Amino acid sequence: MEELQLIFAIISGIALLLFLIIKLKLNAFLSLLTASIWVGLWGGLSPAIILQSISKGMGDTLAFVATIVGLGAIFGAILEHSGGAQALAKFLLKKGGETKSRLALLITGFIVCIAVFFDVGIIILFPLVKALTNRVKKNVLAFALPLLTGLAVTHSFIPPTPGPVAVADILKVDLGYAIVVGLIIGLPVALICGLWLSKYITPAEVTNFEDEKEMTEEYDTSLVKLIFLILGLPIGLILVGSLFNTLALEGIIAQSKWVEILAFIGHPFVSLLLATLLALYFLGTKRGLTRQELFDVSNRSLSPAGSIILITGAGGVLKQMMISTGIGEMIAASMQNSSFSIVLLAYLVSALVRIMQGSATVAMLTAAGIVAAVIIDMDLAMIDKTLIMMAIAAGSIILSHVNDSGFWLVNRYLNQSVQQTLKSWTIQSTMISVTSFVLIFLIYQFV
Repeated sequence: MEELQLIFAIISGIALLLFLIIKLKLNAFLSLLTASIWVGLWGGLSPAIILQSISKGMGDTLAFVATIVGLGAIFGAILEHSGGAQALAKFLLKKGGETKSRLALLITGFIVCIAVFFDVGIIILFPLVKALTNRVKKNVLAFALPLLTGLAVTHSFIPPTPGPVAVADILKVDLGYAIVVGLIIGLPVALICGLWLSKYITPAEVTNFEDEKEMTEEYDTSLVKLIFLILGLPIGLILVGSLFNTLALEGIIAQSKWVEILAFIGHPFVSLLLATLLALYFLGTKRGLTRQELFDVSNRSLSPAGSIILITGAGGVLKQMMISTGIGEMIAASMQNSSFSIVLLAYLVSALVRIMQGSATVAMLTAAGIVAAVIIDMDLAMIDKTLIMMAIAAGSIILSHVNDSGFWLVNRYLNQSVQQTLKSWTIQSTMISVTSFVLIFLIYQFV
């Protein structure tokens, strides 16, 4: 009887979450929090334990994620405001020439989305896509799909973007592992889907944007160098700090003051703070921005970050409620007696929530909350947990359609009908999702 009650609690909890978001159009933070309390009540928890679970889940998650998302938001805003993203795109386009322009746009999206959100990447880079379309006389999808693929892959797989950071924290995945594995999976998937598979859904007819200005070739070389340096700094520091800390913990090298210093500087808090301060000075002050302008840019950037932080915290609450009720243990026990893969579970839950309610972030956090409760007592290596995290990310990309805000942003900037966007970006997002999951599943079988 207790097992049936727990099954009902989780199924009805997910159904309630989808109902609140889809039907009632309730904010994702409120929806996740309400669904978590529902799961707690039907899972047999007392009111006191439910309140403790909310406090613990929110606190444990935001203790790490809030700082990262806040710093990342300011960093990305300065990059956008400085014109660095467009300068980077023009640099890559000039180096590759028009024959390699699709690859240049894919790489641009891949790099830029490390620092900025997916929708911001579209807004600041799509003028280049339109100008290039007019110049080369091809269909806009020939250039748009590679760019969108690069943006989507990094946004979903590679920290320090908010989604991967939040899932990594909930699953207790080391960010160094997440960056390396994310790159190993993300790069080939981006190349396969962005350059090859996208050709099969790109129409032959030429697109013409009548009001689009001709793209200027000019870009600031010193700015491009700065962008590469500042973007690479936090990732490099995180990787080095994670590597030496892991080697010391495994006993391969001795613990020392230098290991502690590298681990400290390589912690995401410190590395992102350093990168953000450098961005404020070199991309802001040194390029003529006043203190007031930098203050305003930083403040504006924290508005969308606040929403992501709260939604992430609510995802942590759902995880804690799953643990407190014992639902995670029940699912884990049933999986041990079957051949059902935890990686497949992570992907399917994430994909289901994504398809039903549209938000990739909500899909990732819902799946992470459920999976974290399942694996808590499993003896999993860090690489296994990282691949589970990647499976969640892969599921969150699938089938972008009319309930996804990103779908409408793509629709608007491509100047397409709904049917055309369904035949292009919806199919492309699904190809990215399925291709990445196949790769993740194969790697999981052999590690």
